[in-house]
Amino acid sequence: MNSLGLEAVEKSFPLLLHGALVTIEVTAMALVLGALAGLLGGLARVSPLAPLRGLAAAYVSVIRGTPFIVQLFFVYYAFPQLGLQVPPMVAAVGCLAVYSGAYQTEIVRGAIESIERGQVEAARSLGLSAGQAMRYVVLPQAFLRMLPPLGNEFVALTKNSALVSLVTVQELLLSAQLIISATFQNFAVYLTIGVMYYIITSVVSTGTQLLERRLKVYV
Repeated sequence: MNSLGLEAVEKSFPLLLHGALVTIEVTAMALVLGALAGLLGGLARVSPLAPLRGLAAAYVSVIRGTPFIVQLFFVYYAFPQLGLQVPPMVAAVGCLAVYSGAYQTEIVRGAIESIERGQVEAARSLGLSAGQAMRYVVLPQAFLRMLPPLGNEFVALTKNSALVSLVTVQELLLSAQLIISATFQNFAVYLTIGVMYYIITSVVSTGTQLLERRLKVYV
């Protein structure tokens, strides 16, 4: 039993638990900020104003067209050359939010455009402004259609959070690497954090599914 490193995991579990809490913290903050960026970006993508559509399209194209790790390294390692020292946690949360927000922008855009145009026209004929029609008619229906792909994006965001260990944020993966460097127990430690990551992503996925089921009765 001990040859598999279970004793090392047991002794070091508080450190792994701390790392898991940091992972949850980073993911939660990035999720909220990414959702805000996705909502604003999605609304900009369907805006009647061409400059807004262009800016949103450029944001999506650049962020989705470059690897997340390159964006993270650019902010953390390249910005100091411009005199901008970005703290590790700020770089981690900010880059995760911006990266996820680009994907959520397209999810929001697709959901909004899937709502039948006739519903908007009917709302306008009842005296609602374009903004009111979007707020009271389009977005409530679009939100339900966003949930399945948003759930997948939230899970992907959780898994991408492991990469922030590369900028010295002591989340779950970096905590595991510190333990392995001291104990050389690769098997047990990596197996343990794999289970912990699975639990975290399962909670995120299940929460999204439950929310989707509850909201179906209102649409």
